[in-house]
Amino acid sequence: MSLNHTGFNTAPPAPPNVMIIFGAGGDLTKRKLIPSLYHLWSAGLLPESFVMLGLDRLDLDDEGFRSMMSEHLHETSGEAFKPEIWAQLEARIHYMKIDMLAGAEYEHLCENLSRIDAERSTEGNYLFYLAIPPSMFGTVTDHLGEVGLLHETEDDWRRLIIEKPFGRDLDSAIALNDDLHRNMDEEQIYRIDHYLGKETVQNIMVFRFANSFIEPLWNRNHIDHVQITVAESVGVEHRGAYYEEAGALRDMMPNHLLVLLGFLAMEPPNSFDAKAIRDEVNKVLDAIEPLTPEQVLTHAVRGQYDAGTMPNGEQVKAYRTSPGVKPNSHTETFAALKLTMDNWRWAGVPFYLRTGKRLTAQYTEVSIHFKKAPTIMFQDTDVDELEADMLVLRIQPNEGIQMSFGAKVPGPTMKIGTVNMDFCYEDYFGNKPATGYETLIYDCMKGDATLFKHADTVEKGWEIVQSVIDVWAALPPREFPNYAAGTWGPPAAGDMIKRDNRQWRRIETPKAHSRS
Repeated sequence: MSLNHTGFNTAPPAPPNVMIIFGAGGDLTKRKLIPSLYHLWSAGLLPESFVMLGLDRLDLDDEGFRSMMSEHLHETSGEAFKPEIWAQLEARIHYMKIDMLAGAEYEHLCENLSRIDAERSTEGNYLFYLAIPPSMFGTVTDHLGEVGLLHETEDDWRRLIIEKPFGRDLDSAIALNDDLHRNMDEEQIYRIDHYLGKETVQNIMVFRFANSFIEPLWNRNHIDHVQITVAESVGVEHRGAYYEEAGALRDMMPNHLLVLLGFLAMEPPNSFDAKAIRDEVNKVLDAIEPLTPEQVLTHAVRGQYDAGTMPNGEQVKAYRTSPGVKPNSHTETFAALKLTMDNWRWAGVPFYLRTGKRLTAQYTEVSIHFKKAPTIMFQDTDVDELEADMLVLRIQPNEGIQMSFGAKVPGPTMKIGTVNMDFCYEDYFGNKPATGYETLIYDCMKGDATLFKHADTVEKGWEIVQSVIDVWAALPPREFPNYAAGTWGPPAAGDMIKRDNRQWRRIETPKAHSRS
């Protein structure tokens, strides 16, 4: 599903349903979920028989909750806010005060949902969105199961969306999946990753499999290596206490980066069916060779940001001064890995992954670095060396695809320069407001799990990073903090890739992305 007009005009609205948000008073609902529903409603992708029911401990009624959501939506939307559109959706938004840990409260929830079904013709279809800490997932789903709200029939459906973190290591991820499976089938569980709502991520499959000139090159015979970068210019903000327990590795690698890797490296599925695609992603994760404890020392790098100056001139403080962070914290705010695969397509091709806080720019991309062409035919020219061709998939900001290759510089002598072909989604299809959640919420309502994580995918991701977690826990870093805010991370990350006679792609600031 696309948020461009061309996609909207052909997509049917979702079936009648009630979206029940646990933790509706939190930031996620205000910043992401309500704006996403607003965009979906304005695009005609929500049914007339749609209701959103917010649940939380806040002492509010319907009007108070609507007012709180309206104020935030108006502020963030600016001139794009259309009061008449919001009025239509607002009338479908309700609120219920509830103690989510008290089982007796769920009988009242049942009564409320039955009333909504009768009044709004929502047909008993319920989408439960748990915008709450993972420690509450098991209790909430147990209570929902006890009152029969997770039981599906031939005439209705019950689905559950949960946010990461999906555990903090392999054992806890398995335990979390067991908690959820006590009351629900795997097909009812939708583990959301908003990165997979980005158009460029979804376009990876189309780009690879719908263009005959790309897929023959997508293997070890032509590709030298792959880089995946998820850079954040912000610090930990108000999430210091959470980040102390997570860190960059747990927060980003098993979730965003490894799933990106899965879509990039998977074999062609038999169809766009969710099971077929998820099976191929899982095969990729199975093929990744876990790092031995010895390899962790050379194939994994961690860092923590110190005080520094951002490109806009802002002076920022060190991570250790953030609220909720220990003054001698050993938590990493940067992580980089070198991973390899043991399969026919990718044997010998390294994948370099990096992510971090307080880096130079807010930027997410995948760069495919092709092998250099032979230079023998240029031996009697002014060409000393050929640059490798490169394909860049920009995920944010300015979503698009860029290809860099060699071309002759005009003139009497043989000189080769690098040129760029740059495709930007906004230029071709227009730009509509989006949070990254619209596609995923819509897909869940339609029952399409393609862009959501299966339990096996979650556990395989943790298996890949578990050795890094163990070694880093056993060997606390001695040099933290080891990179200044406003840089691209610790020097050790550059050293890791330089040992292979490679270097990280130089990423310019977003204003000059096409000239990097």
